[in-house]
Amino acid sequence: MKKTLIKGGTVIPVTDQTTYIKADILIEGTKISKIEPSIHDEEADIINASNRIVMPGFVDSHRHTWESMIRNIGADWSLQTYLSKLYYGGIGSKRRPQDDYIGNLFGALEALDAGVTTILDWTMINSIEHAEESIRGLQDAGIRAVFAYGAPGDEAFWNNDSTLTHTDDAKTIQSAYFQSPNQLLTLGLAIRGPEFSAWDTAVNEINTAREMGILATMHLGFGTWGRTAHSIERLDEQHLLGKDLNFTHMNRVTDEAMKRIAAKGGSVSVTPEVEMMMGHGYPATGLALENGVKPTLGVDVVTSTGGDMFAQMKFALQAERARVNEKLLDEGIMPGPDLHLSANQILECATIEGAKALLLDDKIGSLEVGKEADIILLNTCDLNLSPITDPIGAVVQTAHPGNVDSVFVAGKAVKRHGQLLFSNLDSLRSQLSDAQQHVLAHTNV
Repeated sequence: MKKTLIKGGTVIPVTDQTTYIKADILIEGTKISKIEPSIHDEEADIINASNRIVMPGFVDSHRHTWESMIRNIGADWSLQTYLSKLYYGGIGSKRRPQDDYIGNLFGALEALDAGVTTILDWTMINSIEHAEESIRGLQDAGIRAVFAYGAPGDEAFWNNDSTLTHTDDAKTIQSAYFQSPNQLLTLGLAIRGPEFSAWDTAVNEINTAREMGILATMHLGFGTWGRTAHSIERLDEQHLLGKDLNFTHMNRVTDEAMKRIAAKGGSVSVTPEVEMMMGHGYPATGLALENGVKPTLGVDVVTSTGGDMFAQMKFALQAERARVNEKLLDEGIMPGPDLHLSANQILECATIEGAKALLLDDKIGSLEVGKEADIILLNTCDLNLSPITDPIGAVVQTAHPGNVDSVFVAGKAVKRHGQLLFSNLDSLRSQLSDAQQHVLAHTNV
C-alpha cells in the first residue's frame, strides 16, 4: 500500500476541534491514517510542507461541467439570455457525445487545478451515449464527483406542465456504472423540480431518487417566481423534505421556507457570483444562516465566471457582510467591532458543508483519520500569501488558484509543484476547440 507523508504543514482540518495546527499527515492508500505533531515512517514518500497550508479539497455543490467547451461566452448574459442560448434547442441540444467527454474532462481538470477535489456535475443529458461520455470524462480527469443525471434541455421537458421524465435512463446508467459505493463517482438525480416541471412529475422524481438511494438536486426559489411559488412549503406539507434533497439558488424564498429546511432537512447551494450578475436574486447565504441552514457553495457556470472556489468564497462573504453593514449604516450604526460573518464559516461552506450536502461527509470535507485523503496544499511562499498571519483568512480572502501547489484525490496526486499530472493536454485542447466550434456553428449565438 502506497504511503505519503506530508510533513510540517500548517494544517486547517475544518473540524470542530481546532482552527489550524502544525502537524504531519500520513496517507496510506486512499485514506488518512495519522494526523500528529510529528510522524516518522521510512516507507513513506515525504512531502516537505513547511511552507504550505494543508487543507481539505474544496467541494463544489453545483456545477454544469460540460460548459467548459463554451467558457466565458456569457460575460454579459442575464439568466434569461443564458437559458435562451443554451436550452430550448440552443447550444446544449447540439452537443455530440464526444463533446460531452471533452467538456467534462476539461471542466473537471479546471476544478482540480484550482483545488476543487469534488464537484456535483449538474448535467443536461441528450442520450445514453452522452451520459456515458460525460462519465468517461470525469473518470479520466480523476476527480471525485456526484454525476447528477439530468433531463434534456428541450422545451418539452422544461416547462411547468411537463410530465416527461428521464428516470428510466438514469436507472440504466446506475446499473451500468454505479454499483459500488467506494468509487470516486457516485450518482445523483438532477431534476427540474416543481418550478420547471409539473408538480406530480417533480414528486415522482423525488420519490424515484429515494428508491434508487441517491441525492435529488434541483434549481428552486429564485427570480420573480421565487417568492410566489412557495415550493418548499408545498414539499414540506407533502412530507417530502429530507437531507437527500439539494436546492440550488433559493435567493427569493421566505424565512419560513428556510426554517422548514432547517427542521426537516435538505441542503442549499449558493452560487454567489453568477446569481449576482445574472439576476437570480441576492445570494441566500445570510437568509440560510439566519434561519438555521448552513449553505454550500458552487461555481455554477464557467460561461460567465471562473471555475475556482476562492472567488466564490469571497463573493459569498463580502456580499453578505455588505448586506448587513448597509442595513446597520441605514439605521445610523457603524458596523463592528466584529463583522457579521467569519472567514472560517465561509471556509466550512466550501468544504465540509458541501460534503454534507452531497451525502459524502463520512468520506471527505475535513481532514480526519479514517477519511479519504482529498487534500490540497497552498504555497505560502507566493507573494500574495507571504507572510502568513492568519491561515484561514489567507485561504478565504487572499488566495487564488495559482497558489495551489498540490492536489490529492483519494490519496493519489493529481497536481504537484503547481502542475497538473495529466499528459497530452495540448492534443486534448484541439478536441475541446473542435467541440466549441461544432456547437457554435450549429446555433445562432
